[in-house]
Amino acid sequence: MTRRRTIAIVGGTGAQGGGLAHAILGDRSGAFAARVLTRRPESARARDLARQGAEVVAADLDHPPSLERAFAGAYGAFCVTNFWEHFSPEREIAQARAMAAAARRAGLVHVIWSTLEDTRRFVPLDDGRMPTLRGRYKVPHFDSKGESDRFFGEAGVPTTYLLTSFYWDNLVHFRLGQHRDEHGRLRIVLPMGDRRLPGIAVEDIGRCAFGIFQRGEDLIGQRVGVAGEHLTGAAMAEQLSCALGEPVDYVAVSPERYRGLDLPGAEELANMFQFKRDFEGVFCGARDVARSRQLNPALQTFAEWLRGHVAELRATAR
Repeated sequence: MTRRRTIAIVGGTGAQGGGLAHAILGDRSGAFAARVLTRRPESARARDLARQGAEVVAADLDHPPSLERAFAGAYGAFCVTNFWEHFSPEREIAQARAMAAAARRAGLVHVIWSTLEDTRRFVPLDDGRMPTLRGRYKVPHFDSKGESDRFFGEAGVPTTYLLTSFYWDNLVHFRLGQHRDEHGRLRIVLPMGDRRLPGIAVEDIGRCAFGIFQRGEDLIGQRVGVAGEHLTGAAMAEQLSCALGEPVDYVAVSPERYRGLDLPGAEELANMFQFKRDFEGVFCGARDVARSRQLNPALQTFAEWLRGHVAELRATAR
C-alpha cells in the first residue's frame, strides 16, 4: 500500500488553508493526508475537520518550535500569513521567515508559499504617484509577502510561489461589497476605473493549491498565479444586478477619495487597488485563468460564486 503524503496546512481552519484541507479530504484517491495547523485545536472548525479525517495539531506562527514540530514527517506544507489579523507587515515577515526555516529543518519535499507582488519594485518609495505607508511600504500586505519570498529561496526550500487574487468573498466579509446610496440604490465603489480586477472564490485558492501538489514537483521554483475571472467594476456590477434582482451601479472613484472612506485599512486598500489599476497588464498577466482551471477543474466563475452567496450579499446590502 502506498503511503499517503501528508501536507501540513498553515491556517487550515482559515480561508485559503481551509479550502486546501477540504480539497484533500474530499479527494477519492486518498493520495494525500491533511495535517491542519491551528492555534485553537479546540475550535469548532478544527473539530469539524478532525471529524472529516484531518490530523489537527497546535501550532503558532509566532512560536517557531511549534512549527518545526508540526512540519516534522510531512511531505509538504502550505504556508500562508494573515496580515488582516494584526495589520503588521513586520510580524508577517517574521512569520514567513519562521516557516521557511521550519520547512528546511523538516526536509520538506514541496512547499507552497501564498504570496503577492512586492509593489516597491514597480513604485519605489520615493515615487509620489502613490503615498508611502509606515515609512517603508506602498502596499504593506503585498510588500511584506513579496519581500519574504527570498526566505524560501535562501533556505533552499523546494517552493512553488502561489500568487493569489482579490477574494470575491470580501464582497461579503470585508465591507468591500455593494452599499446603498442616499436614494437607496445599490452601488459598488472601487478605485479601478475601467481596468480589470482578477478575482477568485477563496475556496478555489485552496483547490488550486491542491492541484499544484497533485502535479508533483514540476512546479517547484515557479510562480503560479490563480484567478477565476478578470472583470471590470462595471462587469461585476452587472452580474451583481442579475444575481440580486435589482440594479447595482459601479462607481469608479479616485484612489485619493477611496483613502478617505470609513473602511478598516482604507489607505492600504486604496494603494492596493491603485497598483492593480496602474499595472493591470502585469497583474492580470501573472494570473492565468485557463491555467487555474487546469489545476482546479471546479474553478468558479463570478456568476457561479454569486449564485451560492445571494443570501449573504442581500444581508450586507440592507
